[in-house]
Amino acid sequence: MEPQDLVPAPTPEARQWAMFCHYAAFFWFLVPMIGNVIGPLIVWQLKKDLDPFVNEQGKEALNFQITFSLAMIVCGILAWVVIGFPLMLLVSISALVLTIIAGIKANAGEAYRYPICWRVVK
Repeated sequence: MEPQDLVPAPTPEARQWAMFCHYAAFFWFLVPMIGNVIGPLIVWQLKKDLDPFVNEQGKEALNFQITFSLAMIVCGILAWVVIGFPLMLLVSISALVLTIIAGIKANAGEAYRYPICWRVVK
């Protein structure tokens, strides 16, 4: 028996809230540049005590969105030398794809770790 076999599977409700933690980043479309951080932060703060899975995925979503925001700020600065515009597009598309994958994995009950992420919130 392996140690990961001893961890109970998250409940359907916990999986759904973990998915919402990731998908709350789409609040960015309503409040550009800060909505992607505020959305996951609110969902995580409201539901982190529901289940350890929600807490873990909420922190992961929040950390990734902070990393994404910092990357966009750097791209904005680099826009002065033109390279920032294509980088903004690349970073945005990557963040969109990774967020969708994370939500799908969380809803399936799998813990998702973003590949490029500065983990500020522990």
